[in-house]
Amino acid sequence: MATKRVDRRAFLKKSAVGAATGAAVSLIGTQALGANDKLNVGFIGLGGRGKQLMGHVLRRKDTQAAYVCDLDTRRHATGAKLLAKLGSANAKIVTDYRQMLDDKALDVLINATPDQWHCLPVIHACQAGKDAYVEKPLSHNIWEGRQTVKAARKYKRIVQVGIQNRSAPYCILGRDYIREGKLGKLHFVRVCNLKNRGRIDPKPDCDPPKGVDYDLWLGPAPKRPFNPNNFHYKWHWFWDFSGGDIINDAVHQIDLARMLIDKTAPQSVVCTGGKFAFAGDVQDTPDTQCAHWQFPDMTMTFDLTLWTPYIRKTPWGFRNTDNFPNWMFNATRIELYGEKGMMIMGRHGGGWQAFGPDGKIIAQQPGRRPSDDHFDNFFKCIRSRKLPNADVEEGHLSTNLCHLANISYRVGGRRLTWDAAKEQFVGDPEANKLTKRIGRAPYQIPEEV
Repeated sequence: MATKRVDRRAFLKKSAVGAATGAAVSLIGTQALGANDKLNVGFIGLGGRGKQLMGHVLRRKDTQAAYVCDLDTRRHATGAKLLAKLGSANAKIVTDYRQMLDDKALDVLINATPDQWHCLPVIHACQAGKDAYVEKPLSHNIWEGRQTVKAARKYKRIVQVGIQNRSAPYCILGRDYIREGKLGKLHFVRVCNLKNRGRIDPKPDCDPPKGVDYDLWLGPAPKRPFNPNNFHYKWHWFWDFSGGDIINDAVHQIDLARMLIDKTAPQSVVCTGGKFAFAGDVQDTPDTQCAHWQFPDMTMTFDLTLWTPYIRKTPWGFRNTDNFPNWMFNATRIELYGEKGMMIMGRHGGGWQAFGPDGKIIAQQPGRRPSDDHFDNFFKCIRSRKLPNADVEEGHLSTNLCHLANISYRVGGRRLTWDAAKEQFVGDPEANKLTKRIGRAPYQIPEEV
């Protein structure tokens, strides 16, 4: 059978239909914006990802920076240089994001903070009448994620989560291919996150660097002494701040898998693993992890390693080509198994290929990195007030899959039954305690948003 490449024009036609139906879920109630009005944007975070987001946003013709915030004042000079380069030299640089939310002229908040700080600024932005973009994962825990959804709905705000695959044309084409029944009924999906991060050696506690407001950096997280292993970037692997690679990296392909199979929440979860590869490593989260989510007619699994040098992510330059990865050695692939055929898809570029019963390719679609597509969607929705591709509710549901797996792992790897309506585990008080953290005063997530 000849290989079929999905027609991009067919995708564009379907996108137009989707845009028309999106009016049914439009949000009402925001300031009137003219077609030529520039949106005033405030950014939180001048780390690597924060600077990348500034580049994506400020190269647009419809935006300008009003504020940049980072509690590490050592980064402010670099931020000023970047602002000047991007044509926003007049933007103010502050250390506390709450300083910018008081400005009525601010339209949009872009949040690129560590995970413990993802939800509270977005809730505050909604309360202040601002729309918001927040990097993945949406939340540190299930309860605060739901609180963020409630805030977005209550104040009629556009909130987009940084799970960019939802705006990738090739991913949407793959979703449509599956929904048209080309693979037959799906019953098994495997999500991979197989990498070679290396060990985190112990370091002594010490004073925080000069210029860093460490209490503010901790925010909702418990009070603890400063340690370089818990600070910039390495916070990913400590429960107080995050949940390891399943939530900080793999949420991208877990969300994409959930989009492809059109599911919201599983009936149950079980997750096992451990710290096997790095003796003496001080991280909290596992270096080897396997999760199993059970849906009514489908099983989805997740495999994680941090010690496999022979399996790698799709190279950045490769992602914007018409080539396909060597799937067996691709670190972040998704495998979807149907009764007629199977599909393997890459995230953030790399495309997808579908295979028939004889193992031959029956359809394929190259991919491209979707970052600009994602912001195009976000800023269009700010003006139209339609729900964005990665609306906060979608981000919450996908982040929950990661939380569910981590909670099962943390209570000993037992199977947990999930009540999606109540967002609680059935008959397991120990597991339910891990669904909620209000946070440390004065940085608590509000009970009433």
